[in-house]
Amino acid sequence: MHGESVVMRLLDRSNVELSLDRVGLDEKDLADVRYLIGRPNGIVIVTGPTGSGKTTTLYAALSELNNIGTKILTAEDPVEYDIDGLCQVQINTDVGLTFPKALRSFLRQDPDIILVGEIRDKPTAEISVQASLTGHLVLTTLHTNDAPSSIVRLIDLGLERFLLAATIEGVIAQRLARTICSKCREAYVPAEEELLELGLTPENVMGKEFARGKGCDNCHTSGYKGRMGIFEIMMLDDESRELILSEASTTALRNHSRAQGMRTLRESGLRGIYDGRTTIDEVVRETIAED
Repeated sequence: MHGESVVMRLLDRSNVELSLDRVGLDEKDLADVRYLIGRPNGIVIVTGPTGSGKTTTLYAALSELNNIGTKILTAEDPVEYDIDGLCQVQINTDVGLTFPKALRSFLRQDPDIILVGEIRDKPTAEISVQASLTGHLVLTTLHTNDAPSSIVRLIDLGLERFLLAATIEGVIAQRLARTICSKCREAYVPAEEELLELGLTPENVMGKEFARGKGCDNCHTSGYKGRMGIFEIMMLDDESRELILSEASTTALRNHSRAQGMRTLRESGLRGIYDGRTTIDEVVRETIAED
């Protein structure tokens, strides 16, 4: 009605020294991610909404895997960072260069690791599964709310359950929460209404410290400066695969994963709050309430 709108995606291509140590993973999560990307074959999925840092996490993983003896091919739309040592392909549907077409060419080039920018349709999902079954490690992204939901999403795309059980090694769900400005950070006692938004009571947080930013010139009066990752890592074990094969619900898969030590997005966010890195508002905004 009143003119065009513009969305800008800011990428600092001059600073591509990406490292898994710097994306915000704690010690346990970092060990889990390194285990997943160290697998000789299979599929590792990073999931989350647009702008949640999925690509950055995958690039950090590739940077760690990138060495002279490892052939890494990527199919992306668009190629966001240029990294030495990787063969990166820009998808161009106008000339027929689609994800499936690029991936079929990749399989004839003896790769060790393949990055699929995003699984959007059944042909891309099928060729990704085929690549993982023929001895390649496939890293890719999906758009789902949490890690267990990725299985249902892939089934909805038309993949067979037995293929998912055989190929998926793990799913990493992530969000980005703003971090409190270090210049104007202050401790405070949250109101009961704030705690209720997280499903907590004053008794639950006895002895816990909370912080927020007052707002200053350093953070343009917002109280926030920078962002941190919040992660949920689902590692598939034999029981998880049995649940997938037996058509168990997403809730059953989530409960099993939690029993095996998976920390949900909301729980990871709470750790960020208690560590004084982010606020209740940010965690409520970026994570869904747990059942």
